[in-house]
Amino acid sequence: MSSLKILVIPGSLRSGSHNVRLAAAAMAEFVQADVEVTRISLGDFPLPIYDGDLEASSGVPKHAIDLKRMIGVHHGVLLVSPEYNSAPPPLLKNAIDWVTRVRERDEPPGHVLRGRPFALASASTGRFGGARSLMMLRLILSGCRATVIPTQLSLSFADQAYDDRDRLKHSADSDMLHAMVWQLIDVAQQMRQHD
Repeated sequence: MSSLKILVIPGSLRSGSHNVRLAAAAMAEFVQADVEVTRISLGDFPLPIYDGDLEASSGVPKHAIDLKRMIGVHHGVLLVSPEYNSAPPPLLKNAIDWVTRVRERDEPPGHVLRGRPFALASASTGRFGGARSLMMLRLILSGCRATVIPTQLSLSFADQAYDDRDRLKHSADSDMLHAMVWQLIDVAQQMRQHD
């Protein structure tokens, strides 16, 4: 059996983003677990704001199709999302909206998300660590019939969370990251065996 493939998607494009740093820390965990892991930037999949009239006149944008296919070739996905006004950022929500509109080979809309295991993480300089954003993201993905694992990571005070080698310096944070990574691996392996 080929190796398990995990996709990591940061929900931020900002230079120096705490969420991009957390995505990198998660990637290191997946590599240690001997999992094939890919991190992408949503900046490589630029999409207009979802608009039903635009979809009707021009179809689904190529970048949405490419992103859907990228998700489809991975057994599990980790979303690492900032929190904007207690919600996921428009960049990430818009990408999910477009991906659910892709229909290939007579698939129903949103087919690529159905049953696919997702893990959620966030990083914030505040004490809640982006947890409110993750509640909404969990609701959105569950509505798309994705499988969202129970363990998630909300990294509070992210500006003080890393050592000089960009590793999480607090054992509680690194333990939660480890638990989340391994739960995603376990669920993805179980679901892969049932395919």
